[in-house]
Amino acid sequence: MPEVGVEQLRERARVALGVVRPVGWTILGLGLASGAAALAAGWRELAVLSAACFLLLLLTWPFLLGRTSVRVDLRLEPERVTAGQSVAAGVVVTNVASSRLVPTTLEVPVGSTVHRYALGALAPQVSDEESFTIRTERRGVIAVGPATTRRGDPLGIFSRDMVWTPRREVLVRPPLVPLDSLGAGLLRDLEGVSTDAVSQSDLAFHALREYAPGDDLRHIHWRSSAKVMASTGEAALLVRQYLDTRRSHATLVVDDRPSVWGDQEEFEVAMAVTASIAVRAATDDFDVTFVCGAEASAGGDAHLALDSVCRADFGTAGIVATARRAVAVAPETSLAFFVTGSAGTFSDVQRAAAAFPPEVRRLAVLVEPGSTSRVTEAGGMPVLHLGRKQDLGAVLRWSLR
Repeated sequence: MPEVGVEQLRERARVALGVVRPVGWTILGLGLASGAAALAAGWRELAVLSAACFLLLLLTWPFLLGRTSVRVDLRLEPERVTAGQSVAAGVVVTNVASSRLVPTTLEVPVGSTVHRYALGALAPQVSDEESFTIRTERRGVIAVGPATTRRGDPLGIFSRDMVWTPRREVLVRPPLVPLDSLGAGLLRDLEGVSTDAVSQSDLAFHALREYAPGDDLRHIHWRSSAKVMASTGEAALLVRQYLDTRRSHATLVVDDRPSVWGDQEEFEVAMAVTASIAVRAATDDFDVTFVCGAEASAGGDAHLALDSVCRADFGTAGIVATARRAVAVAPETSLAFFVTGSAGTFSDVQRAAAAFPPEVRRLAVLVEPGSTSRVTEAGGMPVLHLGRKQDLGAVLRWSLR
């Protein structure tokens, strides 16, 4: 119990000291220093300065008085947009106290800026709504909030801040390129893509074999077993054998090293290309996995992958380590894309591709602004050279024929 009491006292002291802003600490320090100097040297001027500092602190302290009891609703519509679009935002403040609200200031951080609104003396259960527009220019994440009320003096000596909403995010997606279906060249059935791996329990029937101890009795083919016993006169049981099936799964691996990209804009082109492939794959009923350095979304739909694309940034992992992570999070991959920049090396792409099982179809995408878009082949893997992101549809259609 004594320890709890000490911790409570420390927390209260921290809160109390937290209302003093840097300007306040400066004035307090100046008052103490000038007061000490006045006592030591006997200078009246320093004594006057010290008294003025303490008087200023005393006069501004009452601005902290008063209780703030409000409900704050932060509205964002929509929360996911394409770069270049705008978000309609608003904040609604309702006085939930039984008395009038003491005038205060509401702050809403938006990215690197702060929106400030002066709240008047709202009557009980009365609301005040403020609207603003968030403009987007490029892919990324814009942090909005938390909405905070700030009660203090005009000089900024004291300030009592209260947080009313959690931090929200606006996800800005890159512009997409329209693409044709990725299904060309992929064998698909009702449940997905059949593989050459033999299974004891799945949906793709393959053959019959003799019963072995430990086999599931539900897979015994009684009619065939009876025919064998009738023709040979020997007891024999045959069980069904299956092929593993899996849903088509597209995995996109992007190199996060700054050294492989000519500039930030080249990396943004790669993000637009990756997002376009992810949306097309999801439209074709693929599961989609996106991995770029530390950012990853595993086996979800296009929305999950696009959210990760919005958050992706430069790092130090590299395409090889990223590919190995992709194999771990999406072992059921059937189609893999490896995206790198104009300064990337194909040997790294080959090493990244080697991390996947041999039955996975692989495609390399090299973003090379200013070059001629074309498709080549190296090491048995199609290589898409993209001079413009608008050419993605044509080179992808050629490589998947």
